[in-house]
Amino acid sequence: MSTLPHAKNLRNGRYSQSGQIYLLTAVTQHRAPVFADWCVGRLVVHEFRHAQIEGLADSLAWVVMPDHFHWLIELKQSILPALMLATKSRSARAVNARMGRSGRFWQKGFHDRAIRREEDLATVARYIVANPLRAGLVTRVHDYPLWDAIWI
Repeated sequence: MSTLPHAKNLRNGRYSQSGQIYLLTAVTQHRAPVFADWCVGRLVVHEFRHAQIEGLADSLAWVVMPDHFHWLIELKQSILPALMLATKSRSARAVNARMGRSGRFWQKGFHDRAIRREEDLATVARYIVANPLRAGLVTRVHDYPLWDAIWI
């Protein structure tokens, strides 16, 4: 059973549109803080880059927190469920191999929010990369190793 009370509703009404900007969030199983080891977190970052190289999505900003990630993308030649399935499954295999473990790594589903064109994307990106500050993990964004944004 999912730890998200409304996880079964995450896919209801989901629509993917090429060229649309989305904020995507995925959470580790049982909110395990595996990315507290930033070397493990870099495996997820590798998959963000892989998605871009494949032409599935352009990464605009992201942060990998100890137990989840936020990823601001412009969707290209994919649909959201396929993009997230590829990213989560590849990163799960890589993390499990590195940690010598097996089994489910990510919680089922993901959260997405379409960003309206009138929203200031740089402001959204700053909010994303400031997550470690709000969580009390660092006192300066630049002290946290697992983030990037095309504007910053």
